[in-house]
Amino acid sequence: MHEDIATNVRPDLTRRALGGRLLPALALAGLAGAAALRPRRAEAATRAEIDAEVNAALLRLRGMDNARPLFGPAKAVLVFPRVISGGFIVGGQYGEGALLRGSTIVGYYNIAGASLGLLAGAQSAGLAMFFMTDAALNTLLNAADGWEIGTGPSVVVLDQGVQANVTATTLAEPVYAITFNQQGLMAALALNGTKITRINPG
Repeated sequence: MHEDIATNVRPDLTRRALGGRLLPALALAGLAGAAALRPRRAEAATRAEIDAEVNAALLRLRGMDNARPLFGPAKAVLVFPRVISGGFIVGGQYGEGALLRGSTIVGYYNIAGASLGLLAGAQSAGLAMFFMTDAALNTLLNAADGWEIGTGPSVVVLDQGVQANVTATTLAEPVYAITFNQQGLMAALALNGTKITRINPG
């Protein structure tokens, strides 16, 4: 009555075959899970909500040693108070924020894209991008279909380790990026390949 289980296993369902099928399935599941974060966030964010979060983020950034020297010479600052990343093996990330010239908000943007690497659950971090030249800023302003990071002006990520060397006279790159308020297990946001697009929140 009891058959040998091994005799009923199809030859193609070897460990290698299962691995080849399981990993893509997990990747798709990760993308689906991360994508589910985006609609809820997009629906919830009004102009007033984005403004409040951006203003709170600016207070935090102005108190950071590696961000403070950037505000003076920057042509504009793009602030995403919270970029959410999630998924397993391959995930996605999404956030909404505002572009400021001085203390004035001149536009609203989202950032979205794939995030490669081992991501456990969902993580979030704030992102500020300082546009130091008119040419770099115009790349963002004139991108009708959005600006994909990595295809235009170079973006240099500053971390706490370089804060002592950042002064108004040592800044030579077109765009600097700083992450803040990290929550979760991911070491840093993946920027290359993400796309920044102008939005019109309600």
